[in-house]
Amino acid sequence: MLKLLKLLGDGRFHSGQDLGAALGVSRSAVWKQLQHLEAELNLPIHKVRGRGYQLAKPLSLLEESAIVEHSQGEHWPALIFDCIDSTNAQALRAIAEGQVAPFLVLAERQTAGRGRRGRQWASPFAENLYYSLVLRIDGGMRQLEGLSLVVGLAVLRALQSFGVAEVGLKWPNDILVNNQKIAGILLELVGDPADVCHVVLGIGINVNMQATSEVDQQWTSMGRETGVVIDRNQLVARLNKSLQGYLGQHRQAGFGGLQHEWEQAHVWQGRPVSLIAGVNKIDGVVLGIDAQGALRLAVDGVEKSFSGGELSLRLRDDS
Repeated sequence: MLKLLKLLGDGRFHSGQDLGAALGVSRSAVWKQLQHLEAELNLPIHKVRGRGYQLAKPLSLLEESAIVEHSQGEHWPALIFDCIDSTNAQALRAIAEGQVAPFLVLAERQTAGRGRRGRQWASPFAENLYYSLVLRIDGGMRQLEGLSLVVGLAVLRALQSFGVAEVGLKWPNDILVNNQKIAGILLELVGDPADVCHVVLGIGINVNMQATSEVDQQWTSMGRETGVVIDRNQLVARLNKSLQGYLGQHRQAGFGGLQHEWEQAHVWQGRPVSLIAGVNKIDGVVLGIDAQGALRLAVDGVEKSFSGGELSLRLRDDS
């Protein structure tokens, strides 16, 4: 099926006879595969008598060779999947099976993509980026302080390099464009953080998606913002480079060395917000973050800091 997709990926018309010859199958077998593509992957295909078959829009698949071609500096080996439950889940399985870090897990589609607090992450086939980087951490809790915020900065700079304007960060793990979500981050840890552990840096970026019914909040995509089709292999390469730079700074100076840069990119800096923790709600004004990446709020005139994976930040109605 992937071979058929590659043949159709140029967005041009291809006759059933030519496709069958390239695949070594009959025209009826090509027709069955095309029906499967439409049904399983939700890929619209134009069928015109006398001209053949054409994808509704051009499609390029993730390929390690193409990522290497676009890369500068260190290259992380990549495990690329047609369809899996989630890249983070596959990364955790690979760690358990002894895969040596660092390595990437990429997928064309996820059947159970997820964000923070168990939320579903929309994962249409070959339109967005579903990316997990696995790192080994040898001792030193300092290496984990503010790590998700560091990843956010790296994603932000990668998006800006493609011309995505008005992009900013929302504590702790969202990347927004004009208050519309364009990317999210989910970190997962396995092992002993005081000794040897692995951290999975899960990143989801809306790349070329133009429409979906699977998202329950305002969203946008790189394609929507720039008006062009983004090369996802090039995006992986640029994201890798950006992460290598920021992770290197984090190792050298800790999160404190990046604190000011992160605050400058925080779109809700100085805004009145509500911090949701389970059934509890805390109203305050965003003062910034501390050297460990915790959120600093002015609550009834008193500065308080908050951190934790189950916290959610929302703008207040009076903002």
